[in-house]
Amino acid sequence: MGDDKKKKKEQNPPDATMNLGDHLDELRARLILAIVGLVIALIVCLCFSRYIIAFIEKPYIKVIGPEAHLQSLAPADGFISYMQIAVIAGLLLASPWIFYQLWLFIGAGLYSHEKRYVYLAFPFSAALFITGSLFFIIVIAPLTLRYLIWFNENFLGIASNFAFPKYVSFMGTMMLVFGVAFQTPIAIFFLHKTGLVSIHNLQRVRKYVLLGIVVVATAAIPGSDPLSLIALAGPMYLLYELGILLCYFTGHKKIDEG
Repeated sequence: MGDDKKKKKEQNPPDATMNLGDHLDELRARLILAIVGLVIALIVCLCFSRYIIAFIEKPYIKVIGPEAHLQSLAPADGFISYMQIAVIAGLLLASPWIFYQLWLFIGAGLYSHEKRYVYLAFPFSAALFITGSLFFIIVIAPLTLRYLIWFNENFLGIASNFAFPKYVSFMGTMMLVFGVAFQTPIAIFFLHKTGLVSIHNLQRVRKYVLLGIVVVATAAIPGSDPLSLIALAGPMYLLYELGILLCYFTGHKKIDEG
């Protein structure tokens, strides 16, 4: 009897990983829950899209002035852009729930002692995604628009009357890009936890990371003043440092010494 129990325990250890079928079932369940949350958020955002559009227009009005007006060049432009903004805003609103489902799916395939990192990473992922999107709208968008309008007027001699769909598409895309870019600390955290990088190596390449960030920032907003470069490059580097801090607080000594 004792041997049978021991054999059964060995066949089904507490930390046994899931097979492919279990992973697919888990993925399907998490996708359904994430989509349900997104649909609910989308319905909410459809009711408030006018206010969301007014918020997204603020950088343009801030640069051009109160007389600024976006233009609709086709009959369906307004409706399509309205729906597009609702979807993007819905993604932002539902992002905590979506990231929660994503991390639960990842956690389902981890050992029990590793799953605690999922609950640590999930709130950071959601908060950083929303922060990155808002950071673009509030800080980066006015700087970018000011440069583009200045370039149009001084180099090309043309007026900047942006089309509503193009403006909405640009702002929405960049909000999502910045939201994803702000996941840097979480990426560093998991690279460290999987043993691919150590804190020592992350610290050793700091100067190269800083140089790369400055080059990217300069390419993203060429001809801008030093303040604009700092506004873009500074937070990116701070995110890198935040990733190192996360590794410090939850570090494995053997990995860190490597």
